[in-house]
Amino acid sequence: MMMMMKLNSSIPIFRFLNFNSPFIKSYCPFKFSAATRRTMTQFPNFSIKNSKISPTHTAEDSPLSEPENKSQSPPHKPWLIVGLGNRGKKFNGTRHNVGFMMVDAIAEAEGISVNTANFKALIGEGFIGNVPVMLAEPQTFMNASGESVGALISYYKIPLKQVLVIFDDLDLPFAKLRLLPKGGHGGHNGMRSIIDSLKGSRDFPRLRIGIGRPQGRMDTINYVLRPFDKQEREELEFTFQQGIEAVRILLLEGFDKSATFVNSIKAIEQLR
Repeated sequence: MMMMMKLNSSIPIFRFLNFNSPFIKSYCPFKFSAATRRTMTQFPNFSIKNSKISPTHTAEDSPLSEPENKSQSPPHKPWLIVGLGNRGKKFNGTRHNVGFMMVDAIAEAEGISVNTANFKALIGEGFIGNVPVMLAEPQTFMNASGESVGALISYYKIPLKQVLVIFDDLDLPFAKLRLLPKGGHGGHNGMRSIIDSLKGSRDFPRLRIGIGRPQGRMDTINYVLRPFDKQEREELEFTFQQGIEAVRILLLEGFDKSATFVNSIKAIEQLR
């Protein structure tokens, strides 16, 4: 299927629907015949949503199920994992972009390429274990992150409980993690934009990464836009490894176990 949309530019971006995408397979788990594929490619206005096709779902059709074992649990629903930041080279490696950095670390660890421009974001699709995931880095600049995140959630009809947003937090000590099931924006403009795009809903999990507060009289805006120094980057490497593990546990074992893991990290560090 060919779709057209704009990404911060008057130049339209064309995208052909990837039928091998974990997201397309999960939300449209039935198989298309060769003739149907050709029809949908040749006629870009053809819509899956508007189609009157009502195929029967079977174990064989599911991309994650095994037809030999009917007692196996059903396939996992897809997750959207969003890292917040500002696009552009001058913002690379800055405190306000730690959400981007965490998503990049997850992508590298799980072998997912985040290089497709769509929905005003760079996105990548793959799996963590047997859970289909979409990684996203909004390219709207921080204050308008909701334009991208809201569109992704709406288009793919992702339940909010399966949307994880990762962002920097001034109120947490540097390099510390905190996983919450929901909450407000806490003064973070990126989170404020996302909540606004969801009509005020705050019921989605978030992974906060502490960047600490500036010392002395340094302005907060200048502080969050400063790059990390060498020692800070080394500390963050350990934090990212913790974050990768926390995300894996979240997707595969549930929120409570992941939160326990994150909290146990704090307890161990306090004993040192």
